Amino acid sequence: MSELQSGLQAFIAQGVFAFMLTFVRVGTALMIMPGLGDNLVPQQVRLYIALGFTFVIFPITSSYMPNPMPSSVLLFVLIIFEFVTGVFIGTIARILLTALDVAGMILSMMIGLGNAQMFNPIMASQGSLIGAFLSITGITLLFVTNMHHLLLMGVFESYHAFPVGEMLEAESMAEMIAKVVSSSFRIGIQMSLPLIVIGTIMYISMGVLARIMPQIQVFMLAMPLQVLLGLITFGMIAATAVLFWLKEFENGMVFFLSQSF
Repeated sequence: MSELQSGLQAFIAQGVFAFMLTFVRVGTALMIMPGLGDNLVPQQVRLYIALGFTFVIFPITSSYMPNPMPSSVLLFVLIIFEFVTGVFIGTIARILLTALDVAGMILSMMIGLGNAQMFNPIMASQGSLIGAFLSITGITLLFVTNMHHLLLMGVFESYHAFPVGEMLEAESMAEMIAKVVSSSFRIGIQMSLPLIVIGTIMYISMGVLARIMPQIQVFMLAMPLQVLLGLITFGMIAATAVLFWLKEFENGMVFFLSQSF
């Protein structure tokens, strides 16, 4: 009977240990990831989602946990390693989302609304009007297209690439983050490229007009025309630009998962 009780206690202790370490990685990643980890989602809801997802996968992830349970010092080190891994996974997805804010800022400047700033709830900071619109639209499409399943799958499959107890290499992390940041700026510029071309042509035309007819107030003529052409062009390319970002977001996450796993 005593052996049965000791075995049961060890099983319970190992289960609690696996649940705790799984929750550290999953909870940290979900608190940063776009959509589930945005400020629009209450902290209690994010906590419940993380606890529920952890409860579902920890019977599987327990096979990746060290057995027997380490001492208190090693346990603290494992918690730090799992926290860093969760932050890394969530940050990669968050950086890919910033492409919408980059595109929004460029589009706002080309339209003539660069000085019109507002609070962007997705980025939790001041941003452009178009950037806030694109960010909210992008998050909506993530859930509409079930792209958040890809994010959850990445967290679950991370136990193959980043085993419990192994610290991520700083050089590899920096290289991956640098690639994602450059991709994010590239996507933002590509999304706003039509307006960049139209705006450049309009600026050149206004400059030529100012040289030909100096008596014309070019600024008074250019600003309404810039806003009008910018809004018309943005209305024509908005759907295509957001769908382009969604495809690039999927490709970026798949590339990250393939490089890691």
